[in-house]
Amino acid sequence: MPVYEYKCSTCERVFELQQKISDPPLTICSECGSTVKKLVSASAFHLKGGGWYADGYSSGSSKEAGSSESKTLPVACAGDCKTCPASS
Repeated sequence: MPVYEYKCSTCERVFELQQKISDPPLTICSECGSTVKKLVSASAFHLKGGGWYADGYSSGSSKEAGSSESKTLPVACAGDCKTCPASS
């Protein structure tokens, strides 16, 4: 069930309430009996890990980075050696 955040217009108390999506929004403050307003708060949704964007679904730079034409340097190379493909 989602958690909704409310703020009282009189006592300015901010509180959270766990409600079903189908439940009507709260209108009365339980502390002072005044009206409350539903707040828009930050989501608890986080993208973690490799995600879809690492698989080539995003635009631009990830497609270029994954192409075979990109020049990658060996770990010990600085790009100035004669055997490195990046120096040519």
